[in-house]
Amino acid sequence: MEMARVIVDVPSKDTDRPFDYLIPERLRPWIEVGSRVGVPFGHRTLQGFVVSLHPRPEMETSKMKPIQEILDVMPPLSPELIELGEWMKERYACRLITALQSMLPTALKGKAERYISLGDGSGLEAEQPDSLFALLPESELEQQLIAFVSQRGEVSLQQLTRAFPDAAQAIKGLIERGRLSEHQQIKDKLQKKTLKAVGLAVTAEEAEGILASFPAKARRQKEILQHLLEMEPFLPLPLKDLLQTLGVTAGTVKSLADKGWVTLEDVEVFRDPYRGRNFKPSEPLALTSEQQHVYDRIVRTLDERAHGVFLLHGVTGSGKTEIYLQTIARCLDQGRQAIVLVPEISLTPQMVERFKGRFGDRVAVMHSRLSDGERYDEWRKIREGRASVVVGARSAVFAPFDNLGLIIMDEEHETSYKQEETPKYHARDVAIHRARRTGAAVILGSATPSLESYHAARSQAQDEFAPVLLEMRARALGNKLPAVRVIDMREELREGNRSMFSRPLHEAIAGRLERGEQTVLLLNRRGYSTFVMCRSCGYVAGCPECDISLTYHQKSNNLRCHYCGYAAKTPEVCPDCGSEHIRYFGTGTQRVEEELAKLFPGIRVIRMDVDTTTEKGSHEKLLKQFREKKADVLLGTQMVAKGLDFPDVTLVGVITADSALNLPDFRAAEKTFQLLTQVAGRAGRHQLPGEVVIQSYTPEHYSIVHASGHDYLSFVKDELKHRKALHYPPYCRLILVTLSHEQLLLLVRMAENFAAGIKAEADRRGWFGSLDRFDASALDILGPVASPIPRLKNRYRFQCMIKWRGTMDAVSLTRSVAEQLQDSARDSTLQISIDVDPQMLM
Repeated sequence: MEMARVIVDVPSKDTDRPFDYLIPERLRPWIEVGSRVGVPFGHRTLQGFVVSLHPRPEMETSKMKPIQEILDVMPPLSPELIELGEWMKERYACRLITALQSMLPTALKGKAERYISLGDGSGLEAEQPDSLFALLPESELEQQLIAFVSQRGEVSLQQLTRAFPDAAQAIKGLIERGRLSEHQQIKDKLQKKTLKAVGLAVTAEEAEGILASFPAKARRQKEILQHLLEMEPFLPLPLKDLLQTLGVTAGTVKSLADKGWVTLEDVEVFRDPYRGRNFKPSEPLALTSEQQHVYDRIVRTLDERAHGVFLLHGVTGSGKTEIYLQTIARCLDQGRQAIVLVPEISLTPQMVERFKGRFGDRVAVMHSRLSDGERYDEWRKIREGRASVVVGARSAVFAPFDNLGLIIMDEEHETSYKQEETPKYHARDVAIHRARRTGAAVILGSATPSLESYHAARSQAQDEFAPVLLEMRARALGNKLPAVRVIDMREELREGNRSMFSRPLHEAIAGRLERGEQTVLLLNRRGYSTFVMCRSCGYVAGCPECDISLTYHQKSNNLRCHYCGYAAKTPEVCPDCGSEHIRYFGTGTQRVEEELAKLFPGIRVIRMDVDTTTEKGSHEKLLKQFREKKADVLLGTQMVAKGLDFPDVTLVGVITADSALNLPDFRAAEKTFQLLTQVAGRAGRHQLPGEVVIQSYTPEHYSIVHASGHDYLSFVKDELKHRKALHYPPYCRLILVTLSHEQLLLLVRMAENFAAGIKAEADRRGWFGSLDRFDASALDILGPVASPIPRLKNRYRFQCMIKWRGTMDAVSLTRSVAEQLQDSARDSTLQISIDVDPQMLM
């Protein structure tokens, strides 16, 4: 008997190690590294993953428990993904089980259920034959329970108690006496979808013979048999469709099944989110000289089957997508597989259409707007080898391919590639590490690459994550980048314009309406206004559970917290002073929509934000309406800034360019530059020339100045000066540690203890010191200080920022000190979150 090391599904410090289990003879052919198994753990049965296999040890193994069951025919994780999980555990200070679970669809997060079957009578009654148990006759209720279980062979305890809601004591008694038996079994959250289908149980010749001798009175049965014979190449047919087509009853079909002429069976149905959609096939386009140079360089690495990382810096409209499509085609020709990552908000139907149009059914799509069932079936399509290309958001980096050749990451600068819940991984680093292990190539594409990637490429850092820089400076169609005008809104205010639209933007929109062209308006905010304030006493409506103001939503007439979900009715008078002077401040998408309707009567506006795109398929529906010119203006938040390509969009307006510049985030300028450059790239992508109008209250800020000139290199130069002076990435790495507790004083003490512990341990190892010397390794800690949002969901929050440079293992140091603090605190309500290379500092 062999032995397996299993990681059990309990995300705690004490269980973050493999446990040894014996492999029973009957399960030996099925169990591999990556198998999902049910194992006894304490008094429970738990799900676990086999992380390694070993020969049975010579030592005594009588205390080792055997694996109870195997949960999948094919292991859901490969040995390569198990190794990737172990790397994520070390890099992101998370539990191994948490890393492994993040690689699987929700459907496979199984839990143990209790099942009841007939017992063998070896309970208390058998042990004590002379006791009263033997003399007790079974009650009527007990007899009903035994009959219910007997008819079904096995039932879940939940099913049994639902059928007999007041029988808890009787069920317990029958289990104790051995009349019923209880055991646990792991059940997945979702099962395969099946439907009843009808087929022929006889050959075509036999069916024709039966039809010839059919009695006249069985006309309906004859119709069914005749129809099945005609549809023989397409059998089995869904029962529902058959009943609908012929207008017959299920009973008539069952009569034929009872005679042994037709079959009635459950067949699996794949939940395809794009079922019934016809994607227009596309052919490879001729490449420009710039595109050809980039393509040749990447393909050389693909043909050598070598690992390589490329940073593709191409201006908006330079044809990066065509490069992606042609390199994927080359990868598929080699019999290998490809993953395409796109930010969630860029995963538009337009993007899916491009890949489905080129590669058809070989493409699987994975993103959060699919149902759990659809995601599960798309995942199985990949696992079973029916797909060779995956297009998806962040988690698609874990697609279960066994011959990976290429990973493409579009808009690589996007912060949504960083997961904000544990495990707090960055898809870019996971992609590069996975590709290095499998000998695959990686393309990181962006018009505005992250400073970390660009600096690593330009400085040719000797690091596994450093890419080779490839550039495309011209648009593929040869058209120019749009002209950009920056409007100083302070000047507009001084000249008496109190509208949210400057006069140049107003004139530009009016001009497009006259010419029948389209406009995209960006506002990096949703809701009607940002906050509600009393002009008499200064009261601001705030969330009672978070230290943040509530956002007003006009449609539902309520105030909502965008962090915890708290909602309240909008007050008509001030709760503090009773004044009626309650006013809405700030600008939200709903309010802009209302203002457009006032200024341009009859204007057709499509609003795209989180509130209008909650329903499934709503993105697709809204964008289709805009493409068909059923609207003049597409108004939205960040989701309108990326990946959209509409021929008639000639104007892009940015309502408030600097709304993100005042956030307490060292990346604020970079994010502003990226957003403005991306949204500007939506204008004039085809024959018609484009124009961009950016409204700002700080037009002199270098991020806005350089974005208006489409000048990425000048922006990088200015931004890197600030980063270097303040020791921020790419000149060092960061770990953000957030501690939270319901009691403020206790939290402050714990946060101070944590910072002191980091300093003492780093000092002991000779790591602690100033980051001013750029030629030396060093580690420093800032804080503790209250988080920018100091209270969320009634928990106070403090944070420490660890900065370090060099080869030291700062992550394991941080994790070790955090675990020691939690052990010494002996307070289970203290929460410590470790975010390695954070993208959000709020």
